[in-house]
Amino acid sequence: MSAKLQPAARVKGNRKDVWSIINEAAAASPNQPIVNMGQGFFGYNPPDFIINAAKQALDRVECNQYSPTRGRPRLLKALADAYSPLWGRQLDWQTEITVTTGANEASPHADSLAHSVAGMLSAFMAFIEPGDEVIVFEPFFDQYISNIEMPGGKIVYVPMHPPKEGGVRTLSAAEWTIDFDELERAITPRTKMLVLNTPHNPVGKVYSKPELEKIAALCVKHQIIILSDEVYDRLYYVPFTRIATLSPEVERLTITVGSAGKNFYATGWRVGWMIGPQELIQYVSAAHTRICYSSVSPLQEACAIGFEQAPAEDFWTTCVADMQQRMARFNAIWDELGLPYSEPEGGYFVMVNLSKVSLPADYAFPPHVAERPRDFKLAWFLIQELGVAAIPPSEFYTDANAHIVEDYLRFAVCKTDDVLEDAKERLRGLKKYIV
Repeated sequence: MSAKLQPAARVKGNRKDVWSIINEAAAASPNQPIVNMGQGFFGYNPPDFIINAAKQALDRVECNQYSPTRGRPRLLKALADAYSPLWGRQLDWQTEITVTTGANEASPHADSLAHSVAGMLSAFMAFIEPGDEVIVFEPFFDQYISNIEMPGGKIVYVPMHPPKEGGVRTLSAAEWTIDFDELERAITPRTKMLVLNTPHNPVGKVYSKPELEKIAALCVKHQIIILSDEVYDRLYYVPFTRIATLSPEVERLTITVGSAGKNFYATGWRVGWMIGPQELIQYVSAAHTRICYSSVSPLQEACAIGFEQAPAEDFWTTCVADMQQRMARFNAIWDELGLPYSEPEGGYFVMVNLSKVSLPADYAFPPHVAERPRDFKLAWFLIQELGVAAIPPSEFYTDANAHIVEDYLRFAVCKTDDVLEDAKERLRGLKKYIV
């Protein structure tokens, strides 16, 4: 191939990504149709009041045209009204909030892990220069990495550590911890930003207030921007502290990311937002304007109506109770099989430890799976033998730290009850492999 036709280094790579491997395994499995517990898209529609708002928006001329680049005023006002009580002060919808094309403006991802990275790419583009360092906790949402690298940033990884007894008994996701000495050693004069994700995907951890205070203290000390990915901010089952609300000094450094896709069961709508002080948001908005100019108009209008009507519909309380019911229903299979898992504190993923599952020694894995950590083999095996898809979390660690999660798989529980029951029945096929 001519040198001029070669792809840029940022997109060139020979190793298959996790989504290609899982999709390939699903297509080849004799157990069709596959029960997809891997990708984090909802198996059911948004509530009627959200759907009806979207339908009605399509009948309005102005909702089918460009929206202002920072977002439709109605949505900005609705976001300010919804989040001001949580911030403990009135947010200025004109200067402290901007709407983005999903949380992931950069690229719609195969998984609806697909966070609010449109917004996040805008934040990285707004502040990261070549050579600037960005601290990312492992496991990470994989789109963080490409989005940081695009403006020339250098990623500095700090691993989360699972509980030492995670292979023998079920423990809270809170037991996944950060070594704060490791974190402090990772900070250098080039550290420009730290990416936080709470509630956390894939672990399900909600960072405690004391943990957030330690992170915040380091960021204030070193004047590091905090990019807080809080796309699961309405799905928490333990007390949830928003890092921006800790103090005025912390808020001044914090950009908070949100997602209508996660809030309203509509991951395909691609509407997200960022909240922060005017001194930061103005530059995020400027980058967003250059990346995609404006976001989809009728769905912004529908999201505005969603926030306006959600309290009267008791939607936020209902969605938490609903997801907890799904979690309990699905996780009963692990209790039945005696396989430990991390009890989620938020979000809709569960990390299950399969160290007790013995894979046949002579099992014929394809070479690109055989060379990957054990969790990839577990995922391939489950798809081929049981017809259940899950995600190997070592994809969200560096190669050096992939061993930390090689016995885990991540399952998405945002599915209908019949799908959860089908998955559970199939997973009973693991009994003969448990030692």
